[in-house]
Amino acid sequence: MKTYVDVIVLNSKDGKLKPLAILWHNGIKYSIDKISQITRAASTISGGTGIRYTCFIHGQSRYLYLEDDRWFIEKKEF
Repeated sequence: MKTYVDVIVLNSKDGKLKPLAILWHNGIKYSIDKISQITRAASTISGGTGIRYTCFIHGQSRYLYLEDDRWFIEKKEF
């Protein structure tokens, strides 16, 4: 299931976006430890396409998508 989330993002002077943390619906902030890949891709689980960031959050690999001007993650409790 696609879940839209708030994301704290660094917007660098060269125009690149780097997500730093996800603000989950319950108010908890999850810092992104590392981004290993950035690519255009479709979500095979929840539908939708956009820029897919492969992120490591608390040691787990998760996909975070930027779809148009909104961020979403495939629903799964942390």
